[in-house]
Amino acid sequence: MSIEETEQDEPQRRGGGPFRFWSEVRAEGRKVTWATRQEVTVSTIMVLIMGVAAAIFFFFVDMLLRFLIPLILNIGL
Repeated sequence: MSIEETEQDEPQRRGGGPFRFWSEVRAEGRKVTWATRQEVTVSTIMVLIMGVAAAIFFFFVDMLLRFLIPLILNIGL
């Protein structure tokens, strides 16, 4: 494989600079289906509920392990 063959395989680089880039970013942003305020609110509440539930679960798991490990190893409390 020669150098000439590898240069042909590479895609042509298109110019345009930052202004073209930002105009393309804005065009893609318009194509996005954005979540409604209600969807964002519901999702946020669900994340908070699941975070609190996970914190409570791990709190009790930690308390259980804090009690069981010394008991198993006969260290005592």
